[in-house]
Amino acid sequence: MNQDIAKVLISEQELNDIVTGLANQISKDYKGKNLLLLGILKGSVVFMGELMKKISIPVQIDFMKVSSYGSGTKSTGVIDIILDIRRKDIDKCDILIIEDIIDSGKTLSYLVKYLKQKGACSVKTCTMLDKPSRREVDFKSDYVGREIPDYFVVGYGLDYDENYRALPYVGILKEEIYKK
Repeated sequence: MNQDIAKVLISEQELNDIVTGLANQISKDYKGKNLLLLGILKGSVVFMGELMKKISIPVQIDFMKVSSYGSGTKSTGVIDIILDIRRKDIDKCDILIIEDIIDSGKTLSYLVKYLKQKGACSVKTCTMLDKPSRREVDFKSDYVGREIPDYFVVGYGLDYDENYRALPYVGILKEEIYKK
């Protein structure tokens, strides 16, 4: 898999530093609150796992599976909730949505509204990576690990066709791999 990577964009150590910084800020901001980390499957799993280990306050976790992509690398713009959150205590939860990357912003924008309508106490967002140059809606995440240019990136949970998620770094995928 490493041979498919044009360049390492964010090293394993840099990712560790990003996660530590985010965890410290989240721990401070949510002290005394009922924090629920809501991971968006599948891409957020690695990031969320590392993040929750470093958060120093009590935390609960849950997951949703949402898709705005058909097959390929372009978003359809249609949000499809494949696995929804089902909690009787959602009105007592301060939800922090955990996402691997923000491109268009449509999915997270939709989910914030959706979870507020379901009665969440509060809803904020945390993303490992942000590509503001790809934004199609007015959306800004509350916590951002790193802003990146418009590269097709994989690793640390990010995939192309379900591959590369297990790479311990974020790398730029060679164009010939995804433009076949």
